[in-house]
Amino acid sequence: MDVLTQLDRLGKAVDGRYATDAELAFIAGYAQSFRQRAQTYLMLQKLEPVIVQQVLQRLQKCDPSLLKQGDKDLTAKWQLDTVRVLRYSATAMLLNDGEWLREQLLFWFQTIMRAFRAERSCQATYEVMQAVVQEHLTPAQAELFCPILELNRVLLGTSDRTEVGAAA
Repeated sequence: MDVLTQLDRLGKAVDGRYATDAELAFIAGYAQSFRQRAQTYLMLQKLEPVIVQQVLQRLQKCDPSLLKQGDKDLTAKWQLDTVRVLRYSATAMLLNDGEWLREQLLFWFQTIMRAFRAERSCQATYEVMQAVVQEHLTPAQAELFCPILELNRVLLGTSDRTEVGAAA
């Protein structure tokens, strides 16, 4: 369960009393992973331009029409959107809070991507991004971050809600 959600629940549960050791156990787990999460976050910040560029190159190589709508080239818009989602995703990984990511960005962004029928490009983007990230991060860092990218792929790259429920 996500750390912010757990802290919120804990705050409500301990209203007027001290928390028990059992109620505080999740904090110890998060504290143990925090150093790795912070290092991964800083690495993603440093690698952001490289990740986005390599994903773009691979998408263009696989399907040159993927980021086009008729005669219109959507590459610049794709780059802005991808950077935004990548930054929110890095924060969600740092906080260990996929629910925060869903509520703050993905549900809203999903509506927009569906309106523009961009699910196919989102599907490809976050599938390719997982491979690119694994080339640049350590296995432990990728293990922290790739589940967030998979959440992005499922929520943004799926036009039907059956797979979305499976990612939750």
